[in-house]
Amino acid sequence: MAMIAMGSALGTGLFLGSGEAIGYAGPAAIVSFAIGSLIAATIALSMGEMASRHPVRGGFGTLAARYLSPYWGFLTRWLYWIVTVAVTGTELVACATYLAYWFPAVPVWAGILAFAAIIVGINLASVGSFGVIEFALSSIKVIAVLVFILIGAFLVFFGLPEQSAPGLSLLTSEGGFLPMGWSSVWIALSVVMFSFGGIELLSITAAEAKDPALSIRTAARTTIVRLAFFYVLSIGIVLALVPWREASSTGEDVATSPFVMVFDRIGIPGAASVTNLIVLIAALSAANANLYAGSRILHSLASDRLAPRLAARTSRRGVPVVGIAASTVGIVGAAVLAFSGVGGVFGYMMSLVVFAVITVWMLILISYIAFRRAGVQGATFRMPGGIVSAGVGVVGLLAVFATVFVRESMQIAAMVGIPAVLVATILYFTVARRRIDHSDIDAAFDEAESMR
Repeated sequence: MAMIAMGSALGTGLFLGSGEAIGYAGPAAIVSFAIGSLIAATIALSMGEMASRHPVRGGFGTLAARYLSPYWGFLTRWLYWIVTVAVTGTELVACATYLAYWFPAVPVWAGILAFAAIIVGINLASVGSFGVIEFALSSIKVIAVLVFILIGAFLVFFGLPEQSAPGLSLLTSEGGFLPMGWSSVWIALSVVMFSFGGIELLSITAAEAKDPALSIRTAARTTIVRLAFFYVLSIGIVLALVPWREASSTGEDVATSPFVMVFDRIGIPGAASVTNLIVLIAALSAANANLYAGSRILHSLASDRLAPRLAARTSRRGVPVVGIAASTVGIVGAAVLAFSGVGGVFGYMMSLVVFAVITVWMLILISYIAFRRAGVQGATFRMPGGIVSAGVGVVGLLAVFATVFVRESMQIAAMVGIPAVLVATILYFTVARRRIDHSDIDAAFDEAESMR
């Protein structure tokens, strides 16, 4: 479970998105990632505590329906489905871009469809097969980041025979540690928080775990510690080895990744190709995990009659085949945009993700506050600080939302995200509300209680 969540979180947000955060804050991006880790911790731990008590189908969306209202449960699940659909397509755009590093003649749309066939095949297998494959893909990424940290730390403090060790001097050169002031740390948070997208998978996978109460306790704790360690330390090493103005280059080309820049500086033959393979696997793993999450969310909505009933059907192996098929709409959209020659496909899709995922996280924390106020506690562990910690997380996410006033891409996200919320709200009050059967929600919780 932890590795599936890691598989979604350790994607292009780290390998490419970190360059944009560095561009906003310089070396102080390290502080942005540290703050982001704390906010992400409140989300993962609050969600983990609730899931240990209620490992329900639909995860945090079903919990929002129980502890807030059916409307918020409906909105949370549909928003998260939009997130997973968009992220799946976006990560496959990244995969196709990385493939072009070796095969520039292959068009992006063809690369998208080729990698789409791989992850759809994986998801159509049994749940157990999916878990094993995703564990393997995530393990490759985790090992790669660990190797990067070890090699990078050696270069920072010991250097090479032909290259002296820079130490931490680059962190304070070129304008100092805070070249753009403390406000830049805040602005960079809007980029950093996207990097932690995927931690919410802990709640969704709980319903299919053999021992959810025990599994979620271990997974929630280890996931956030690993992510904080990987992000903060690896970004610190990048900034200690590459001047921040150079590392802040952004774009879809793999050559702009700060991680590629570090390995290029090592001078080992083939280092760039190895790095390219690693970031490709990272993107493929994230796409795989998000297709899984999207299909499960849609299956949950259909089971509660909040989506077409057809999506509730499963194969003999328990796989929601229709949900998987419907959740490929983001892949199709990305391929069509790439085929039509529209530029900036990656950026267009990410603008929607940023708005929706932060909204989902906010609702998770508010659901947790209602969960604790109802006198309920986790079955196997409790989040340190309880409601206070959740409140800190809410304040942090509101601060990220506030960057809409100063960051153009966040304004685009709001222009796309707000109409999506309005459409979902209209659909709820005109169609979905009449279909809600509170006994279904109660039945889901009774089933989860028996599993626990």
